[in-house]
Formats: sequence, C-alpha cells, structure tokens
Amino acid sequence: MRIPDAKVALSTASVYPESTAAAFEIAARLGYDGVEVMVWTDPVSQDIEALRRLSDYHRVPILAVHAPCLLITQRVWSTDPWVKLQRARAAAEKLGASTVVVHPPFRWQRGYAREFVQGLWRMADETDVRFAVENMYPWRYRDREMLAYAPDWDVTKDDYRHFTVDLSHTSTARTDALQMIDRMGDRLAHIHLADGNGSAKDEHLVPGRGKQPCAEILERLAVGGFDGHVVIEVNTRRAMSSAEREADLAEALAFTRLHLASPTGVPRA
Repeated sequence: MRIPDAKVALSTASVYPESTAAAFEIAARLGYDGVEVMVWTDPVSQDIEALRRLSDYHRVPILAVHAPCLLITQRVWSTDPWVKLQRARAAAEKLGASTVVVHPPFRWQRGYAREFVQGLWRMADETDVRFAVENMYPWRYRDREMLAYAPDWDVTKDDYRHFTVDLSHTSTARTDALQMIDRMGDRLAHIHLADGNGSAKDEHLVPGRGKQPCAEILERLAVGGFDGHVVIEVNTRRAMSSAEREADLAEALAFTRLHLASPTGVPRA
C-alpha cells in the first residue's frame, strides 16, 4: 500500500449556498487537509486578511486560490482579467497557497485570449506559485454546441507549465479523463475531484456517484507518487440540511482517502 504526499482539500464552492467561512469550519470538523478558496461574490472570499483569520482560527491551511473566472465574477477584483490573475497570485503568496487555479479565457475576451498562453508563462516565471490551467468543456444547447473558451476548452492543446484536471468537466465535455491526464503528464499539478454522468450540465457529483473513473485516477496518482493537491469540488446545493451537506462532503473525503491509499484492485465505492 502506497500513500502519496498529496493533500486532500475542500473547495469553498462545495458548501454553497453556505458561506466561505462555513467551508473552513466544515473542513476542520471533517478532517480535510486544507481548503481551496473560490474567489467569487462572497466578500470574505475576496478579503485576504479575513481568509487568514479563518485559516488561523480553524487551523486549516489555504492550499490553493481559484481566480475569479466565472461569468458571475466578471467584476470581482477588477474587470481586467490580468489584474484578476495578479491579485490571485498575490493572495496565494500572502496566504501560503502553492497554486492558483485559472480557467482559459472566454472567446469574447479576444485580447486576453490572444496573449493568454505567453502571458501566463511570464507570470509563472515571476513566482513560485503554480498557475494550473483547468480543462473546461463546450457549451451545449439541445443539438447545438458552442465553443465558449479560447484558445480551447481542452487545455492540453496548448503549452502550459501546469494543469488542473476537473473530472466533472471531462464528463460534461464527454472526453476520456484518463487520456487527458496522460497528455498532461508530469505537468498535472492539481485535481478537482467530482463525478458526472455526461450531462450537458456541469454536475459536480460526489465521487463514486457518476461514471467518471475517479477511483482509477486516484489509484494511478498513488502509484505515481503524486504530490499536488486533490480538491473536492462538488455540488451540494440540493442538500436538504447542513447535516446532509456534511454527510456528502464526508463521503467524498472518505472515497478520496480510500483510493489514494489503494494503488490497485480496490472495488469502486
């Protein structure tokens, strides 16, 4: 049995509609190794000193910062996407986080998209923080498909220093997650662990409840001695109570620890 050095973190997005502050409390209570802060419209998620106080109070380290890349966060930390990344890097440095997660640009962000690959390399050369670019997916409506991201939703088609693989996004894209991880190779730095059934909606199910090879990927990471972070990023919005939400997050943590400690031959949960 081989257990890699990878730490298992809770994305603060996983507790929505509860707050960023609640995520620290839940992570501490359930025994997560840390949190990934999703910077979004919650003012606490944008406030470095508030985040530091939460981390210190709950004794839960901040392992990663997710830059504000969503449609609903277009005005968070400036409307300039490069300023957003600069502020995300500064936050990570001040909070002791090793990774900034970033999405590829939207296609309508033409100037940003044109300079994104080279600009990210320049920023990565200025810091020890990893900029881990996350795979996305085509947007679908009925039988129509819209390519919303540039240079591409499949980030392995471009030259980045580090990658994040999101298994809910591989499900939505209907792409082979194992093959994508193979293409990422040793540049895979960060995992967003969730599940999905191939829906056009980005499902973010608890691992083991969908069709993604979550267990197999974790076992492969264990064999390879993966030393990045595995972040539970699941959707608990339909939970009927805080207790039900915590039960889902405890199940996700147990699944992850089981398969990270089991390189081969463990049945899927």
